[in-house]
Amino acid sequence: MEPFWINMQDNAILISGWHRMGYTYNDGSYISELLVNHIKKLHQIVGNAVTDGRYIIFGGGSTQLLNAAVYALSSNNNSLVNPAKVVATAPYYPLYRTQTELFNSRDYQFEGDTSLWKNKKDINDTTFIEIVTSPTNPEGKLSKAVLEGPNIKTINDRAYYWPNFTPLPSPADDDLMLFTLSKFTGHAGTRFGWAIIKDKGVYEKMLTYMDLTTVGISREAQLRVLKILNVILEREDGKQIFQFGYSTMRHRWMRLQQIISKSKRFSLQKLSPHYCSFFKRVRDPSPAYAWLKCEREEDKNCYKILEAAGINGYEGSMYSADDRYVRLSLIRSQDDFDILINKLTNFVDNDY
Repeated sequence: MEPFWINMQDNAILISGWHRMGYTYNDGSYISELLVNHIKKLHQIVGNAVTDGRYIIFGGGSTQLLNAAVYALSSNNNSLVNPAKVVATAPYYPLYRTQTELFNSRDYQFEGDTSLWKNKKDINDTTFIEIVTSPTNPEGKLSKAVLEGPNIKTINDRAYYWPNFTPLPSPADDDLMLFTLSKFTGHAGTRFGWAIIKDKGVYEKMLTYMDLTTVGISREAQLRVLKILNVILEREDGKQIFQFGYSTMRHRWMRLQQIISKSKRFSLQKLSPHYCSFFKRVRDPSPAYAWLKCEREEDKNCYKILEAAGINGYEGSMYSADDRYVRLSLIRSQDDFDILINKLTNFVDNDY
């Protein structure tokens, strides 16, 4: 997204040393109500999430909000003896497991792939917190919760549910949704994310978590996000950034497909064109990542094969998948992407 922002001439922020030095805003909150309204307007324009009658809370990216949500949902587990089981469908983002294990709480624990629990008869004896990523990371596919039952709670990671990366069939209407600025505008270093929450009790527990861990999100971060959203919303009713993002990602995916289609050694995940309510037409795939598979029987570790060719990715086992898979990022800088394409081209052309 860097080229998009370089072309924006009025996105600078100057902060005086005396500006907003206290913990809270004038209403005593850690959350800018003006920024909340901008986020609601953004979702209304994009059509990717329902915000009417919902509560919004900010966090240090969706990373911090993820554990705040796990804490809030597991703390409702008082009627059950066992700690809540946190699960996700493989391949899944490794932070779901590593962060849950890091906090080592008595109230919840990570229990792996949802497929291990789908047909268990005693599933109603324990609270399950299923993390649903849609589109998935790394495959880029739209997905839904797997588990069903009275004690099933879901956290819907919607980091990539933007027109840049996926067709939008309809606004997401989940009980608890996580979004992040990093995948929307590219400002990963600002460390800003937000949750859209239906239940007031869950919202209040997440507020408590944020209060006790960080005393709210940096005022400077909130100010920068406000400025970023102002720039976006003032241009073509917020559509310019998504047209740029989609065009860039679609072009990268097509270039990658052209190279891999020449090889019998590698394959990519299958993604099809679908209707998008934002663009109001059928649009081609534009995923954030390539989920590359080594097809030869002897290629048991695809990561090491690519590494030997100077290509960096992430091993499939990081995502609780087979090491015949590697995740390649398509959302790095243009220079990084060009290097990736050149090295893959040379590898495929010289592979006999």
